[in-house]
Amino acid sequence: MPENPNPDRDLTPEVSAETDVARLGHTSPPPAHEQTADEDADVVDWDRVAAMEQFKALLRAKVAFIVPATLFFVVYYFALPVLVGWFPELMEQRLGPVNVAYVFALSQFFMAWAVAFVYLRKAAKFDEEARQIVARLDQPKGDQPE
Repeated sequence: MPENPNPDRDLTPEVSAETDVARLGHTSPPPAHEQTADEDADVVDWDRVAAMEQFKALLRAKVAFIVPATLFFVVYYFALPVLVGWFPELMEQRLGPVNVAYVFALSQFFMAWAVAFVYLRKAAKFDEEARQIVARLDQPKGDQPE
């Protein structure tokens, strides 16, 4: 392979070129999103985080949301084949030009979008709580809220 005349140029789009992942020919430090754990200058002491009561409370809050949301989604999703199989007369009832089964199947799209929307909002709150927990690591012991 010929010598790279400009080692800082990103050659990833070119076939058989040096890549940022391997960082062949880079003379400058890699960007933050390409750093390995050894290169990351902002390393967090995860053992300390795991021992914090705030982190344990965050995990409990996540489980309290994720488990019921997942159960609701699975039950709602599998309700269609169960209802069609065991209660075909109910699912065959007409609602205008379509039957109940088609309306229920269509509702699953909206339900999935709704669950995803609610999850995104909750995940943003969980992420903010996690950032606050990590920020508390830098505070002296006496300044940390309990």
